Amino acid sequence: MNTEYSQESLNAMRHTAAHLLAKAVLELWPGAHNAIGPSIENGFYQDFDMGDVTLTDADLPKIEKKMKEILPHWEKFAFSEITLDEANKLFSHNPYKLQLAEEFAAGGKKLLTNDPGNFLDLCKMGHVENPSKELKHVKLLSIAGAYWRGNEKNNMLTRVYGTAFPTKEELDQYLWQIEEARKRDHRKLGKELDLFAFSDLVGPGLALWTPRGTLLRQLVDEYVWNLRYQKGYQRVTIPHITKKELYERSGHWEKFQDDLFKITTREGHEFAMKPMNCPHHTQIYARKPHSYRDLPQKYAETTMCYRDEQTGELHGLSRVRAFTQDDAHVFCRNTQIKEEVLLIWDIINTFYTTLGFDNLRIRLSLHDPLKMQQYLGEEKLWRATEDQLREITRERDKNIVEALGEAAFYGPKLDFMAKDSIGREWQVATIQIDFTQPERFDLTCINEEGEHERIFMIHAAIMGSIERFLSIYMEHCGGAFPLWLSPVQVALLPVSEKYISFAEAFGKKLQSSGIRIEVDSTNESVGKKVRNATSLKVPYIIVMGEQETTSDRISVRVRGKKEALTIDTNTWISHIHGLIQKRSLLLE
Repeated sequence: MNTEYSQESLNAMRHTAAHLLAKAVLELWPGAHNAIGPSIENGFYQDFDMGDVTLTDADLPKIEKKMKEILPHWEKFAFSEITLDEANKLFSHNPYKLQLAEEFAAGGKKLLTNDPGNFLDLCKMGHVENPSKELKHVKLLSIAGAYWRGNEKNNMLTRVYGTAFPTKEELDQYLWQIEEARKRDHRKLGKELDLFAFSDLVGPGLALWTPRGTLLRQLVDEYVWNLRYQKGYQRVTIPHITKKELYERSGHWEKFQDDLFKITTREGHEFAMKPMNCPHHTQIYARKPHSYRDLPQKYAETTMCYRDEQTGELHGLSRVRAFTQDDAHVFCRNTQIKEEVLLIWDIINTFYTTLGFDNLRIRLSLHDPLKMQQYLGEEKLWRATEDQLREITRERDKNIVEALGEAAFYGPKLDFMAKDSIGREWQVATIQIDFTQPERFDLTCINEEGEHERIFMIHAAIMGSIERFLSIYMEHCGGAFPLWLSPVQVALLPVSEKYISFAEAFGKKLQSSGIRIEVDSTNESVGKKVRNATSLKVPYIIVMGEQETTSDRISVRVRGKKEALTIDTNTWISHIHGLIQKRSLLLE
């Protein structure tokens, strides 16, 4: 990023570009209405009601051309404060601006118009000083649909996405990243590698995992569990539904009731499909009294949760309605928080380093003291817990970034941020300190003085949602999983039907030693079989013919390498076992 530009300046540039986009579209299609056009991460968008006109990506070059024609005439925004009556007259042609004006006025906000040059709009401040000079590197990216105000009961609008950067080099780098991301799109990879599918009959946002994909899920989940087991965690199991009262007590019902799948029984009782696991786990702890000697209690579970996401917000595995959490909760005393947080931190570092994510960035997500109504618990306890997390991060000698207002509603958290292979940053693991649910469910231990002592609860998500994590990881490695994670580790390709039985016998030898194989016994040419195995990104390919049946040596094609390797069979098997055992990222 150009160091001369702050994030605020960048946001102003992109918001200004959204105005320019609106002006261009309204000139090209005078019957259209512009709604909102904010800056967003990495760009901006503008929503339009296009009436009977359907915009497609093919229209983007025409819109860009019009934007370039308009830009030289935009030198400075002129702002004016107006009354609601004036707004109703000025924007009588645009129902979206009228609705915004009424909402702003009702909320006590000022109504401002701006005009950079023959384009009056209703908008708050936040634009560049001189658009014609500062808005040089703009690119429109795509078109999508979006409900007005995000409500599916409202009109469906046309949303045009774009981006803007201070320099051509930064814009080019971002466009390269977008193109690379398109090639690595996990939805595309999931189909090509036969990992998961979606069915219209099952419903959107409900992924169906194939045998290969299920194996991939199991492998990463088992690795997380092994790391947890070494730190003293115990497995628990909970049901997928609960009475409404559990979430009313925890505070989740009031906060998330619109996101819940609700069930009414024949007797009229109201249940919900669980959107998270922590309230259930509190009841496992509460099943009996605990002495301070019993603490910490560490419960871990991998289980599916459900949230009623809007259809328009669903996106492959990244945003789904049924997702699987590798969830764990530590019930401990205040004096044990530091040790337990550091143990979880160790698990996170080990897991992500093994998978090729180095140098995780740490974000301390804090409450916003000006919006205490959004949080549970007393501010004094919030500040004390946040200070405790600050001290823990300092001990690890980490340069943390603090994010005001990013805390969970029940406590502050450490978010671990990972950069993928094309430079995008993702939030991955999370450690959250919860002092509100122990209070709401009256969770205590008997301390040394025989008194009931309030405990704390630590939420520990290593992958968080397995679906979302795998969407990130597929794109990070482009579907070329390391050997230990590859659903098929070795593809055996007999050159003809004559050698199928030999390939199958050799495959059984590899399977018995713990290597995952697949024999391609189809009646295809060797070249086609090799191309098929290569497209599935299988780490090792062995073509089996006369030479392999008459010697103890095999010719192995290694993923990503041009030359085949000829090696003694037993030596190669031993080598493969070594790579799998150490979870190597490299194929050697």
